[in-house]
Amino acid sequence: MRKIRDIDALAALYGKPGAPALRKVATQMTPLYRKWIMTSRLCVLSTVGARGTDGSPRGDDGPVVMELDAQTLAMPDWRGNNRLDSLRNIVDDGRVSLMFIVAGSVNVVRVNGTAFLTDDAALRARFDKNGRLPATVIVIEIAEIYTQCARALMRSGIWAGIDESGDLPSVGEILAEMTSGEEGGAPYDDAWGARAADTMW
Repeated sequence: MRKIRDIDALAALYGKPGAPALRKVATQMTPLYRKWIMTSRLCVLSTVGARGTDGSPRGDDGPVVMELDAQTLAMPDWRGNNRLDSLRNIVDDGRVSLMFIVAGSVNVVRVNGTAFLTDDAALRARFDKNGRLPATVIVIEIAEIYTQCARALMRSGIWAGIDESGDLPSVGEILAEMTSGEEGGAPYDDAWGARAADTMW
């Protein structure tokens, strides 16, 4: 089996990304990205460290993260299995990625950046749940935010019968926000279904 080890060889197998895929990227929270992330009660946290990589689901009964400022998010590390895979990785190598999921939406929002852990008492207290506090808080410094292509979730049919997505911004609205209205909006959203059907596989 041939292994692809050259970036140019890899790129030759695919087309170039469309302009919207590049122009939807933000380097900090925007009003619409903020609305999306604050709606999410579930995300996948991906980390890398000396022991390897880790992908960990993180969920809460409200927003899964708290915004400290436009470029900084905080995620409580609630009680789990104490393997500490993600936390060890963050101590080793602060690079992180987060994938924010909202039930009913086939789109996700991704955040890439760097993180550190803190046991700061004042920050931990902001997550108080009836006297229970997280042992640590993951502080994420945002490098980029963007929406992910919907095809994977569309193929999976994961949200059959579940829908919490009614008030979320559409990808077209986010694209319009990021391009000052030059692209996106309703025309982009209206055309998406047919584009997806034509290019699903």
